[in-house]
Amino acid sequence: MFSKNKTKMPSKIDTLIGAGTRIEGNIHFSGGLRVDGIVNGDINEAPGAVGALVLSEQAQVEGAVTVSHLVLNGKVVGPVRANEFIELQPKSRIVGDVYYKSLEMHTGAVIEGKLVPLADSNDAPQIKMVEN
Repeated sequence: MFSKNKTKMPSKIDTLIGAGTRIEGNIHFSGGLRVDGIVNGDINEAPGAVGALVLSEQAQVEGAVTVSHLVLNGKVVGPVRANEFIELQPKSRIVGDVYYKSLEMHTGAVIEGKLVPLADSNDAPQIKMVEN
C-alpha cells in the first residue's frame, strides 16, 4: 500500500495561465499546463495525449479535471481523475470525488468527497502519506 511512485511526471510546462487570468470554458491540452489563475470549465488532456497539470496555490478550477499527472496546491470544485499520479500539496482542496491510480497526499490537504482507486488488473493503487 505504501510504496515509491514509479511513474514520472513530465517536467516541461508548455502553457501557463497566469495569476489574474480568468478562463470561461473548457480546456484541452497536451504536454504540461500550469494554472495560477481561475478556470470555470473542465480541464482535460487532448485525446491520446499524456498531460501534466500543475495547479498553484492561487489556482481555482470549477469543473471536472481529467489528466494523467496532477500536482495540486490550489482549489478544485468538481471531480478529479488522475490516470497515473496525483500529488496533493499542503494547501490543496478538492470539493468532489477523486479517482486515482497513485496518490501522494501532504499534511494539510483537504478532500471533500470520495477517494476512488483506479486499479489495473496487474496491481493495486498506491497511496503515499507525507508529513511536512
